[in-house]
Amino acid sequence: MQTLSIIVPCYNEESVIEACYARIKSAINKLDMKSQIIFINDGSYDRTDSILSSIADADSQVTVIGFSRNFGHQAAVCAGINHCRSDIAIIIDADLQDPPELIPDLIRHKEETQANVVYCVRKTRTGENRFKLWSAKFFYRTLNRLSEVKFPLDTGDFRLIDSKVIHEFNSLKERGKYIRGLISWVGFKQVPFYYEREIRYAGKTKYPLRKMIFFGSNALLYFSKKPLQIAISLGFTVMLIGVLMAIWYIFGRIFGYTNAESGWTSIMIAIIFFGGIQLLTIGVLGQYIGILFDEVKERPEYIIEKIQNENNG
Repeated sequence: MQTLSIIVPCYNEESVIEACYARIKSAINKLDMKSQIIFINDGSYDRTDSILSSIADADSQVTVIGFSRNFGHQAAVCAGINHCRSDIAIIIDADLQDPPELIPDLIRHKEETQANVVYCVRKTRTGENRFKLWSAKFFYRTLNRLSEVKFPLDTGDFRLIDSKVIHEFNSLKERGKYIRGLISWVGFKQVPFYYEREIRYAGKTKYPLRKMIFFGSNALLYFSKKPLQIAISLGFTVMLIGVLMAIWYIFGRIFGYTNAESGWTSIMIAIIFFGGIQLLTIGVLGQYIGILFDEVKERPEYIIEKIQNENNG
């Protein structure tokens, strides 16, 4: 009999976690599989921990991994994958925007296509404002243009992965993981599953604009060296402009068709322009150096404070 793990990262989800558990439980009860639910409490400071503890006390199929503090959504998903010993894992958020009722359909789609990964593509995103919809589309398309690896558009972490992908993912040593990107990177057969994304069941989003920008920049820098190439191109272009301007002013002084001393505005524009380009390129280099700095420290991605029902998988 095949085994299944449902990986659910949680951060301050007291208003939704019981409904999430009930709907996941109802979905997996329809399957002829040995199943477990892995909840990862990512340092919640509301009642999420006590609710999850009560659920795990009443249901031996539920494993709860509790972090020592908030390490972030991607670290929580990593912990779930790292502790998964099943043939199949499905990653789903606790906010119920991705319907748990689709779990049997994902497994059926995997069996029909013999795929190693079934990634869920959002046909619609109910309840999200136009800015978030536009920015998400812009991000995924920009990432695809700049990255050496092509990612499926309009997807999140909601997906099914099999034991081959789990094994390869767990062998990766990097720390600042962009999970949906790494799952695309490992390869194997990957197929889409189209669905309607629902409005958030309760609570507030854990990805405000600041976190979205940080998440997007990390994804770009981890999967592409093109920002460095762009910085080099900008540097070369600016150098060429500087040489041409120098030639223009030198010959202008010789032949009298320009008066460089009176060009205060052009000088200030040139200084601001060149200075901005320099700061931009230094900033790009700094980001890559920062990533290297984080990696060489070899700190763990997360620290586990406790695990409840650890051996039920």
